[in-house]
Parts: sequence; structure tokens; C-alpha cells
Amino acid sequence: MSLTVAIVGRPNVGKSTLFNRLVGKKLALVDDQPGVTRDRRFGPAHLGDLDFTVIDTAGLEEIFDESLAARMREQTETAIQEADVALLLIDARAGITPLDEHFARRLRKAKTPIILVANKCESRASIAGLGEAFRLGLGEPVAISAEHGEGLSELYDVIREHAKRKSGEVEADDIDAELDALPDDAAEAPKVLQLAIVGRPNVGKSTLMNALLGEERQLTGPEAGITRDSIAVDWHWKGTPVRLIDTAGLRRRARVVEKLERLSGADTDRAVRYAHVVILVLDANDMLEKQDLTIARHVIDEGRALVIVANKWDAIENKNEALKKLKDRVEKSLPQVTGLPVITLSARSGRNLDKLMQAVFNMYAQWNKRVPTAQLNRFLEAATVAHPPPLVRGRRIKLRYMTQIKTRPPTFTLFAAKADDLPDAYARYLVNGIRERFDLTGVPMRLNLRRQDNPFDDRE
Repeated sequence: MSLTVAIVGRPNVGKSTLFNRLVGKKLALVDDQPGVTRDRRFGPAHLGDLDFTVIDTAGLEEIFDESLAARMREQTETAIQEADVALLLIDARAGITPLDEHFARRLRKAKTPIILVANKCESRASIAGLGEAFRLGLGEPVAISAEHGEGLSELYDVIREHAKRKSGEVEADDIDAELDALPDDAAEAPKVLQLAIVGRPNVGKSTLMNALLGEERQLTGPEAGITRDSIAVDWHWKGTPVRLIDTAGLRRRARVVEKLERLSGADTDRAVRYAHVVILVLDANDMLEKQDLTIARHVIDEGRALVIVANKWDAIENKNEALKKLKDRVEKSLPQVTGLPVITLSARSGRNLDKLMQAVFNMYAQWNKRVPTAQLNRFLEAATVAHPPPLVRGRRIKLRYMTQIKTRPPTFTLFAAKADDLPDAYARYLVNGIRERFDLTGVPMRLNLRRQDNPFDDRE
């Protein structure tokens, strides 16, 4: 049976935009004015490898007379009853409104499971709304931008768990047992690690996938570009479920001329976007070319954890010198993620595969790590004492408070007076300090600055 997902929320929070994003077509009308959607609309939705039915609904309003608005509310309530799970959408930029709080109270009493989704999170203006969302009592919000397609991998994770429960693949007791067995830092992590293998053509991506699976699952050969589609295979590594995704080789855009290759490139981009950890495969005989760095930066910009693999290492004569040269180039070319793991192996012989997977799971744990607020602020106090913020127009920038607002990747918000004046160099100093203090080396990190001035600062 197919999973049914209803999108609900107050008017004008982006429900129809998310509906169109999930079905892949502009089926629902979208406009800035509220109330465009009236009837509930069904559509076949696709998110990664998930296929389900999605329902677009009218904005929830507290009206119970015989009016059109009341009948729209009835349509929405029917959709909630029909659905296996409901997405309560809020506008993170606008923050939590009394209407959001009212319907959250109503939905908490419903039998249908509720997932809180914070929309319009493409800018810093959403940070305050994300923090306020916790008071709705529906857990941590899934931060997305339906208009820009951001945050869909996190939405995929939570919807997939409900799909597995409905299909009987995972019982509720089994999920609870798995959560209890996980370390605290990984308690919010999805149960299946999405692991994408990317790189230039003919570096050995499919050979590596076959070596991990222990079978000739993928076609391989000396010809470049054998793999065209992203192929996902469910697998277990030492009892832990992993979804391995082999992808097409990525060339420089200037060299991509055929439509099929353009589609393959888009498919690989999509695989990266939905992955949790990405393995970038290099050819040890021709390591870290400009295109390799372009791919690595794309993975980091998407916020995915990255492991670099130098394949065909058995063909290298002076291994120590080559490894030192590779690590130096990685550190200099990708300074935004210092400490990236570099693994040397031979996919054909199976050498160092265990070392590779250990690095993958180490990065995955760090990517999911949450730092307690109290520890962050003790770090902030020590960091500012050791290296005070600079003066701006004769006055010291005051760093007031820091908190982690999300994981995957670790994202922090720093509240500061004159936040806009804080130099980039000082922000990098704080990021590097967080990496070192809380063992977050190698994973992408984001630091958002939010202005919080003292209204009495300018008084005489």
C-alpha cells in the first residue's frame, strides 16, 4: 500500500509550493495571496527513491459556520484523517503565530502522526523562527525551502521512516531499540546511511562499489562513462544498513555536449543532495585535478560529509611522498573543511576497504553531532578572552550567546551586538575553534550571525 502524506498549515506558508516540488510539476496554483487552494488535491509524489501520494490542502482556519472558509477547513480535516502522516508547515521567516500554536495543539490530539516542517529557510531571516518552532511541542522542525529545493534530504529521512512502518519493514519497537543502542550524538541520525560514490569518469567508482558489495553488481571496463544512471543498492556493513549509490562520472561542464550526459550529471547532483556521506574517488595516477576540486566543493556546499579516496594506489611507486603531496593539496585547496579523511586503496584487489568504511562512519557520526549549548558558551567565553573581538568605531563587538540550531551539517547561530561588523577572519577563528574543541574536523560547518544589540548601549 502506498503512503499518503497530507500537507497542512495556516494560509500562505508554502503548502502548494511544496506540493509542486514533491510531484515534480506545477499542478497546484501558487500565489502570494492566501486562500488560493480550496479543495484538497492529490498527486503522485517522488522524493529520492520514495513514491507516495501527497495531498495539498487549504489553509487551516478556525471557522465553523456554513461559509466557504469553513468547508475548506472540513476538506483539510478530511485530508488529515485520510493521511498516514501529516506535514505541519510553518513559515520560518514569519516566526510562530498564534494560529500556528492553535493548530499545533489540535494536531497533537489527532491520531495521524505529525511532522513539523519549517519552510522558507533559505536565508538568515529564518533562524529566529526555527528556534521558536520548538515551543509547538512537535519536536525538532525539518528546515526546508520548498521554492529552492533545500532540505529535501532531511524531509526524505523522516517520511521514509513512516513508509517503512506502514510497509511492515520496521516495527515501532525495533526503531525504539535502534535509537536506544545509538550513542547520544547519533540519536537523531537516520537508520540507513545514504552513501554516494562520485568522481570523474573512469576513476573506478563502479569497481569500488562492486568491491564493497562483494559481487559484480555494476558494469565496469576501461571505457569512460559506462555508468549513466545513479544506481542505489541496499547493503549492510558489519550489520549496519547502508544504501550505496553509484553515480555517473562528472566532467567539466564545457566538455558536456550530449543531452544524455547532461541528464546523467543532473542525476549525480541529485544523488549528492540526498546523500549523507559522499566518497570522492580519485585516480592515484592523476590526483586532485581541477574537476576533482570542483566536485569536492560542490559536496561541501551541499553540506554533505566527504571522504576522499585515492584509488589504484597499488600502481604508485613512492607511496609516502605521493600521500604527503595529496594531503597537502587537500588542506590548501579545501581549507573550509580542515581535516578531511584521505584513504588510499585498490578497489580491484579490495585493499583498505575496512579502513574506508570506518572513515565513512566516523564522518557520519561527526556530521550528526550536537554540541550542548552550555559547552558552546563556555567555549565562546574562553575564545573571546584568548582573542577578543575587534573594535568597531571605537567600541568592542559584544558576542552574547551561541547555540547549535541543527545537525547534518552542524549549524550554529551566534548572537552578537554589531553582528554585521564582525570580520570574516574572526568568524573563521570561532569556526576553527569549534572544530578543534568539539572534534568536528572534516565536516562542513555553518555559522550564522544574528544581531542582538543592547538597547541601552548607546545611552550616555
